[in-house]
Amino acid sequence: MVDAGLGIKTKAVPYTVEHDIPTRMSDGITLLGDLYQPVSTKDPAPVVLMRCPYGRRGAIPLTAAIPLARRGFQVFLQSTRGTFGSEGTFRPFFSEKDDGITTLAWLRSQPWCDGQVAMAGSSYLGHTQWAVAPYADPPLAAVSLSITSADLTKAFFTNGAPGVLNALSWAALLGTQESAKMPAALNPRFRKRTERIASTGPFLGADVALSKNTVPFWQDFLDLPATDPAWSEVDHSRADMTAMPPVTMVTGWWDLFLAGQLADFMALRAAGNDARITIGPWSHSTVGAGAAAMRDSIAWLGHHLNGAPMPQRTPVRALLQNTDIWLDLEQWPPSNRVDHDRYLLTGGRIESTPSDSGALPSTFVYDPADPTPTVGGPMLSPPAGQADNTAVERRTDVLVFTADPEPVDLDIVGPVTATIYVRPQLAHADIFVRLCDVDTKNRSFNIVDGIKRLNPQSVPACDARDVGDGVLAVDVELFPTAYRVEAGHRLRVQIAGGASPRYASNTGTGEALTSTAAGVAGTVEIFHDSDHPSHITLPVLT
Repeated sequence: MVDAGLGIKTKAVPYTVEHDIPTRMSDGITLLGDLYQPVSTKDPAPVVLMRCPYGRRGAIPLTAAIPLARRGFQVFLQSTRGTFGSEGTFRPFFSEKDDGITTLAWLRSQPWCDGQVAMAGSSYLGHTQWAVAPYADPPLAAVSLSITSADLTKAFFTNGAPGVLNALSWAALLGTQESAKMPAALNPRFRKRTERIASTGPFLGADVALSKNTVPFWQDFLDLPATDPAWSEVDHSRADMTAMPPVTMVTGWWDLFLAGQLADFMALRAAGNDARITIGPWSHSTVGAGAAAMRDSIAWLGHHLNGAPMPQRTPVRALLQNTDIWLDLEQWPPSNRVDHDRYLLTGGRIESTPSDSGALPSTFVYDPADPTPTVGGPMLSPPAGQADNTAVERRTDVLVFTADPEPVDLDIVGPVTATIYVRPQLAHADIFVRLCDVDTKNRSFNIVDGIKRLNPQSVPACDARDVGDGVLAVDVELFPTAYRVEAGHRLRVQIAGGASPRYASNTGTGEALTSTAAGVAGTVEIFHDSDHPSHITLPVLT
């Protein structure tokens, strides 16, 4: 037989399910969970814990708990606080550590558990693992973390720019999931409404407008800026990585949590953890990511809970996009890479050397009343991934720089960065940088991008360097990638003042997200002379 949606052939193992098992939390709240037990299980036995806000019926057990139960694993699937029968209010992130640690202690006290507990799951189910694993005493046996990161909140605030579309899409899902017939992310009409509100606002009350419910996460997103200390309380990347159990990870090049997950992986390896990661061509919601994660979990949990043999592999397996090649790497980023600087020149050119001292700056006007759109990229919901950017690049508020055709295949593998010399008319401005692949038909497809929000505190905070005459040297971190630019294709760099509706439009005034102010248009100058060598840095595999 084949597990639904996963494409994994398996010989089924019979199992039983006990629903709505209560677990009492330290504050008296009761959470409900379902216990999946293969009929061959002899008490006590190891348990795989999954803590989930998305329900214990339908897709989650079908793609997460049941495939493990069919392979002989005992699984306890628990609904997080305030969701699907569990008492309390679901305020994402803020109660998962205490509730998870309490649940773990309860599990270990059950007669059917032998004390060995592992955790598994994707996305928010990965966050609930991070909320427990570094603090568990005794430690967990293993964790299987997919399309997630130790600090999910960073993906909603990218270098100061609020990721409003991702945040609102998730808020709409949370607000409707217990009443809607179709998940919000799968409803095209609902997605269009979400995109419209993310583009134009108003943001205050947007959760109610979309779902008819107040969503605590959306309130936190609006009320707590990225620098608020409250977010640091749920940032588990600050935890002691040496306390983590064995870790396996699966993610995709188009997942919004990719950069954070790679940072987690590097921190784990630096701490001596025998962590491994697989990176495929997937976005957050593609079935392929789920299937790969389940296959990975089955092997990892089988080894660490049941002593099954583990095939040898390198710590990093990453698909080189535009090829069928899987790179087997000992580390991330790979050691066999060389950074190449490509300079943005007058006339929209890209060269390997900077311009002379007389080059004049390029300019554009960013108007929040007509925000620069973006297509594709690492997003929570469709349409994520690559898209044709040709229409966007025709706009007057997008600067485009294009290189000559590549003479041979160019493999970009690692973190991509840019240094842009900019003089914004307004103190509050965004700098959006996108690297694209222009094919032989002159279609421009996004590879990676990044954004930085400037404000009067940017320079003192070292987020930008004042190089004189109002010009700022702004370092922009783009997404990491493994991507082949084929011979004959051209590299292209876009620079704009926004990327709507993915990021909230910058009003130019510093107003809070809850403001309904129309905003102010402002001119932005991009410098590319020898004293201000704006450039993008590409890690090229050798």
